[in-house]
Amino acid sequence: MSSSTILAEVTQYIRQNDLNISQFAKKLEINVGTVSYLINGNRTLTVDHLDRMTEVLGLPKGHFYERYIKEYLQDINPDWRRIGPFLHKCATLGKLDCVRQIVNLLLDDLMYSTPLFELAEELFKNGNFEAAEILYENVAMSEKKQYSERLALCQYRLFKIRIGEDQARNLKYAHQFEPFVDRLDEVLQLDALKDLANLYRALQEWDRVETLAKEMEHKAKIIYYSDKRSDREFQEIQSKLSRPLFVYIAYAKLLCADASDSRYDYEGALQYTYEYADLSWVKETDPDTKHWLDLFTKWSQANIYVNKLLGGDIGVLTEYVEYLHQHPEEILQGILNVLFAANRYQLDVDHILQQFSLEIEAYENQSKDFYLYQVIPDHYDKFLYEFSNYYVRKKDYSNAFNYIIPGLKNSVSINNEGSIIKFMLLFEQARHMATEETCLQYRNIISEVRC
Repeated sequence: MSSSTILAEVTQYIRQNDLNISQFAKKLEINVGTVSYLINGNRTLTVDHLDRMTEVLGLPKGHFYERYIKEYLQDINPDWRRIGPFLHKCATLGKLDCVRQIVNLLLDDLMYSTPLFELAEELFKNGNFEAAEILYENVAMSEKKQYSERLALCQYRLFKIRIGEDQARNLKYAHQFEPFVDRLDEVLQLDALKDLANLYRALQEWDRVETLAKEMEHKAKIIYYSDKRSDREFQEIQSKLSRPLFVYIAYAKLLCADASDSRYDYEGALQYTYEYADLSWVKETDPDTKHWLDLFTKWSQANIYVNKLLGGDIGVLTEYVEYLHQHPEEILQGILNVLFAANRYQLDVDHILQQFSLEIEAYENQSKDFYLYQVIPDHYDKFLYEFSNYYVRKKDYSNAFNYIIPGLKNSVSINNEGSIIKFMLLFEQARHMATEETCLQYRNIISEVRC
């Protein structure tokens, strides 16, 4: 039956169920004259007609879509008024092969680039990323003007869609997108720079983080401090951004502080932290602004403690632990900071780890805290490494292997070469105390490393 035409199947259904055209039209809730024209092939079948017939025949949504393309779209001049709704339905139903076929039919004519791009934007906004990716990719390929803003926006959307857990792939996507940032609308560049900086932050490419952060700060300041702009224009700018405009200035300072931390320049990091702690220059008073001001206040309070501690001021450790008790949402990151300081300055912090044993156990059981995984994508990896390092240093090998093996497994799963090597080195330090079962686990994980 699959080789018959759509209308042949519909006609067969009518005959098998002893229906006349009027009765069938009633089931379809379509004018009887229209149905007669459709059945006789005197009027083109629309996707709405097709969906109604599919439902009446008791078939799954989209059952006829592949044949609809072959019978009604391939050999005619495409009409967007008919093809657009059909393409939208294909995307909604996840019929990605149909989406690809239709796009291939249309892109020989560049006049369809604009409606395809607009549909991609709608799908992206609604979270239909797989279908949107196909459209963006093809619109980008058809774009002749290599410096066009639309091409840059396609590349930005593709970058956002494709970022995942594989850090090696993420780096490739970042390199592909970065040359297009300057071709974006000047306001949208701020989010693009933020997203790129966050990705490089996860990859610990700190020179790139710092460069992008300073570029973002520079561009944001030009827009924020412009005195040639009305309140209405400011609101239009703000509507294009995912954050209040001042955030891009303050967040740049936070990223630079992180970059300084990575170089063990805790004094420099502390100075950047003091800068984003003082946001008295922010003029806006709306609820979203207040939300972000509160966040930066909280982050700066914690990071002032952290940078003092990691810079060698061990005297703040007691105050910092008390701060963590008062701010439970900071505990997981706080444990990581305490462990790092312990490993750096040869401290015994067992008593502190005991205080937070319930939180540590809960985090380990759920493997990755979703919020932290989004904000600090390598948090879980660092968490496991610092625990591994701490227990190896203390020669508590039983506990050490409880973190080394999961840490190595996690590093392999996200394809982080540097992290894989760090866990392998820790394992080799402790190998003489590893059981046969632990060595077997180690070999099995290493065998999964992607070259």
